[in-house]
Amino acid sequence: MELMNKLREIEQSYKEIETRMADLEVANDPQEMQSLGKKHVDLTPIVDAFMQYESVLQGIKDSKEMIAGDDREMAELAKEELALLESQVEGLERQIQILLLPKDINDDRSVIIEIRGGAGGDEAALFAANLFRMYTRFAERQRWKTEIISGSETGIGGYKEIIFRIDGTGAYSSLKFESGVHRVQRVPETEASGRIHTSTATVAVLPEAADVDIEVRTEDLKIDTYRASGAGGQHVNMTDSAVRITHLPTGIVVTCQDERSQIKNRAKAMQFLRTKLYDAELQKQNAEMAAERKGQVGTGDRSERIRTYNYPQNRISDHRINLTLYKLDQVMDGDIYELIRALSDADQAEKLKMLTV
Repeated sequence: MELMNKLREIEQSYKEIETRMADLEVANDPQEMQSLGKKHVDLTPIVDAFMQYESVLQGIKDSKEMIAGDDREMAELAKEELALLESQVEGLERQIQILLLPKDINDDRSVIIEIRGGAGGDEAALFAANLFRMYTRFAERQRWKTEIISGSETGIGGYKEIIFRIDGTGAYSSLKFESGVHRVQRVPETEASGRIHTSTATVAVLPEAADVDIEVRTEDLKIDTYRASGAGGQHVNMTDSAVRITHLPTGIVVTCQDERSQIKNRAKAMQFLRTKLYDAELQKQNAEMAAERKGQVGTGDRSERIRTYNYPQNRISDHRINLTLYKLDQVMDGDIYELIRALSDADQAEKLKMLTV
């Protein structure tokens, strides 16, 4: 009954939003229309599922009335209909419960991803480059834009560190479970004996902060410029275009040297700094809720080993949900949809379980 009352309240709010959107005065206010439009989009799946749920419940009621009637032929047909409708109830209730779960406020945001080579030297740096390609190929499949903020390359095509932005609505929702330690098992190209080596790389996925999320005071910043180094063409060592910003109260340091222009590098670095500060605040909030979210998929513990990539067996295993796939070649080319769905489903299952405890 409590669920039905809540759904009726949502349906009423939905109708009120539609009425307001049809109002000429509101229609002439782009900001108000955008706000109402987002709410309308968010509520539509819940209202649609509720209407289907109500239709099934009404069908069950009608079928039971026909079964109790005098028409035996209609009663037999109604029994078949009743069995079909009753089989749909549990699935619809679960679907509605999932739709009613509190939404992560960051799900629609773009992301900034940091990948760093871990244990394994040059092989770890090469693996970091493989992961960078995997995520950028996934972004291409999604038609999202990717831009590098900062990178430290090795001489053999790897990255000691690569920081980049993926700009796309829902990027954080798709990639938020990628944070953690990724382990690779394979024979390095430089290994003459053909022995399998194990190396690691760490990934941190940060929801991009908006200007309104974090206030950064000018007096709290120390800004340095220097000459960029590494790949990038003749301009690299010609001017002091690279920018390093230190946030004095927290000690957080960000750099950007990917652009030729110091102004563009400074703008990128400031955006990265806001994101780092926003992420630090989120991590603080998560720590305060550690007991509540213990056991959930997205704990945010970036020291946790989350996945193993085994090249000889074309196998990828996610240790948090005990999922193993034999399609590593496809995954490394950006086809990570099955992993994303499985992790999202597991997270939803954990949240539903917590609601019923």
